[in-house]
Amino acid sequence: MMMTMTTTTMMTTGTPIMMIEKNAALFRHELKHQITSAEDRIVSERLGRLFPRDSHAGPDGVYRVNSLYFDTPEDKALLQKIAGTDRREKFRLRYYGESPGFIRLEKKIKKGGLCSKRSARLTYKQAEKILTGNVDFLLESKDALLIELYSKIRGEMLRPRTIVSYDREAYIFGPGNVRVTLDRNLCTYTSCKGFLCLPAGHLETGEGTTILEVKYDAFLPDIVRMAVQVPDRKTGAFSKYAACRRYD
Repeated sequence: MMMTMTTTTMMTTGTPIMMIEKNAALFRHELKHQITSAEDRIVSERLGRLFPRDSHAGPDGVYRVNSLYFDTPEDKALLQKIAGTDRREKFRLRYYGESPGFIRLEKKIKKGGLCSKRSARLTYKQAEKILTGNVDFLLESKDALLIELYSKIRGEMLRPRTIVSYDREAYIFGPGNVRVTLDRNLCTYTSCKGFLCLPAGHLETGEGTTILEVKYDAFLPDIVRMAVQVPDRKTGAFSKYAACRRYD
């Protein structure tokens, strides 16, 4: 359901700032399965025969996803994930491929087993400022998500924590607004400083497995359910962020 919400946030200066959030993001279902390379090949071939690929992918249907996740000094996001807290959130910067020409700030929200995502476009210079702690410009923004990030940085000491990078193969299906992704070659880096120009050296964390994700709105069509079916595999709660945090 779409709605308009008005909230008040008290900044560290004591000045209340009104944030008007229009068209709150829709909560969707999200299923995850950790599958083997052999199972990956079977599912990928099956999906390719049934559904169109993501139009933003390269000629081989795969693109690189690079994300920088934020967390508090007490690891609030990580600990809530491990504990399975019903309502939790994560902030991240994200761009695709080798060049950070299109960067977004994203906030992912989990509630009652459903997920939602809000995003805002950032310029390269704005992303650089965030990485160096020069965040005053966020407060001057008219975007509610940027102002919220400023509030969390000042109030909860939210900081860049871990880079999560992987190759994604994606398929879409109109009925149910379904998106199926196969994420491979999960890796991280020893430092967040090089996020906008990732170095060659990285730490492999996927252990040869693939993360199969299925996102949909109100219902999952049977044709999709059958296409992603893998014998003896149950829906899991795999977190790329948590997996990469093991290498801090």
